[in-house]
Amino acid sequence: MLTTVLVVLPIFALIFLGFGCRRGGVLGPHATTELNRFVVYLALPALLFDIMAHARWVTLDQPAFAAVFTLSTFIVFALTVLLRLRGERHLADVSIDGLNAGYGNTGFIGFPLSLIVFGRGMLGLTTVAAIITVCLLFAVAIVLIEVGLQTEARPAHLLLKVGRSLIRNPLLVAPVLGAAWATTGLPIPASAETFFRLLGDAASPCALVALGLFLGERRAAVPSEASVLGSLLLVGLKLILQPVLAWVLATQIFRLAPSLTHLVVVLAALPTGTGPFMLAEFYGREATTTARSILLSTIGSLLTVSAYLAWVG
Repeated sequence: MLTTVLVVLPIFALIFLGFGCRRGGVLGPHATTELNRFVVYLALPALLFDIMAHARWVTLDQPAFAAVFTLSTFIVFALTVLLRLRGERHLADVSIDGLNAGYGNTGFIGFPLSLIVFGRGMLGLTTVAAIITVCLLFAVAIVLIEVGLQTEARPAHLLLKVGRSLIRNPLLVAPVLGAAWATTGLPIPASAETFFRLLGDAASPCALVALGLFLGERRAAVPSEASVLGSLLLVGLKLILQPVLAWVLATQIFRLAPSLTHLVVVLAALPTGTGPFMLAEFYGREATTTARSILLSTIGSLLTVSAYLAWVG
């Protein structure tokens, strides 16, 4: 358990830093929105471009591993969307809920945990999981959100409006441009490389501080029972159902080697990342459930991930 705690501790520190800055008045009431806009428009697009531009598909060609992680992620995402739609919630909100249940923190927790537990040789597969989560799952959620926000009833006009919104969204444009650059085989100039790395490295810490700022806001209203239960449902889907699905797919269907099975299960069991919170803030949706889900899943993962690692030795 100590290994997991050491990896997760900086996350709590950054969230608490943002919380303290808001409660102490160091940063004002608009800090959450502005810091989140910095992440969405600058830092995260730079990170996504950098990830895709450096992707070497020969080394990442692990179809069985990718299939297990993709299926377990998207099954949980789709199931969450369907369950939450039954409660007559807006499509934009249930799409964010789907991310809360399926979007693992592969970047901030996945890479250091994989390095410590499985060794440097598994970092390539962790990159596969990160690309599936940060690029593919994120893109599907954004498309659903954009569809949900449109009021146009005519299908042709609806598709046109959604398409216009998508091509202006930096979180979709950046990875597409990065993938296009990777296909050229050209190296990124050193100065540009430094630029993207400096800007991209700011994405995760800034998003975590923004989450802390949001949690630090003083609210008169007490969270409703339905809201709390909704968060607990999302946390359960993330920390229990997704890794169980990954284990079943890895052992019973795709027959992965034990080391790959353990890695994909641990990556599936990671807590919710900050992506859903960034989208909730960016699109002006209710973010309390998302913030609570991220916090509770991060705390809960200390037990679930540690328990699995202890079980498999």
